Amino acid sequence: MSDAYRAAGVDTEAAAKAVSLIADLAAGTHRPEVADVVGGFAGLFSIGQGRLLAAATDGVGTKLEIARATGRRTTVGIDLVAMCADDVVCTGAEPLFFLDYVAVGRVVPEHVAELVEGVAEGCRRAGCALLGGETAEHPGVMPDDQFDLAGFCVGLVDEANILGPAGVREGDVLVGLASSGLHANGYSLVRRVLLDGRSLDEPVPELGRSLADELLEPCAIHAPALLRMHRAGLLHAAAHITGGGIVENLARVLPEGLGATLDRGTWVEQPIFGLLQREAALTDEDLFGTFNMGLGMILAVAPEHAETASAHGPIVGRIEPGAGVTIG
Repeated sequence: MSDAYRAAGVDTEAAAKAVSLIADLAAGTHRPEVADVVGGFAGLFSIGQGRLLAAATDGVGTKLEIARATGRRTTVGIDLVAMCADDVVCTGAEPLFFLDYVAVGRVVPEHVAELVEGVAEGCRRAGCALLGGETAEHPGVMPDDQFDLAGFCVGLVDEANILGPAGVREGDVLVGLASSGLHANGYSLVRRVLLDGRSLDEPVPELGRSLADELLEPCAIHAPALLRMHRAGLLHAAAHITGGGIVENLARVLPEGLGATLDRGTWVEQPIFGLLQREAALTDEDLFGTFNMGLGMILAVAPEHAETASAHGPIVGRIEPGAGVTIG
């Protein structure tokens, strides 16, 4: 990872080590119904008769600091649902229900309601029910105006319909579903680079709007579109482009012996990515290893379905012999 990202306080090597340690701990809790290992987009748990639950949990990260600074609390809940539901749907599962956890320094009922308003809207967009949640007050630990969000999504998939690396074939085309911008990743770097000496309300000509508007743009939720494509028999695998950017997340759907090549210029990269690259002196490698670069999802599709799938987004690359992700 780039020196710029490390300087923003994010240690990706430590995070990777933590995941490895957690995987070992999780392995010690194994039950025969567990159908997947830690490290996929969602965990899978068999409930019999060829059906599996898919479950994922996530947060919104330091994007919440933008919401706190602006007092605009009604959209980050959409981000929360997107981060979880779009992980669940990468298994082929339909998101069924969602639970949220809201932690605050001091409970202001109206502020909590604004946060959950966004969660409810996200659930409507994802097609899942907001089943419940928890609000925790942390006086003396969090400042009064501080808040944090976490969420948990559960979906259902038939074993015969699971998406993942096992379905990916040489010659598959890659179809990109457009992101709405940064989504909810890389904000520690974004805040350090773009908010140094800038006002959030300041219009940025390159973006065509204020930084607050750009940085609080909610994540696109791709679950309904992806499910429609999957039910039409178009998909082999789906990669949700979140933390780790395109390089890390697309690699998660590649089987042994196959790599992915992306043709840069075949999709739209929003201006925010160019602004970040210039302001933080980021390399292309830094960008593609941190951000979604305009692609919220990348789908592996059989070549005979390429034309049909391209109605949902551009063809951005292909699956070839090799390993890892190459940006051409």
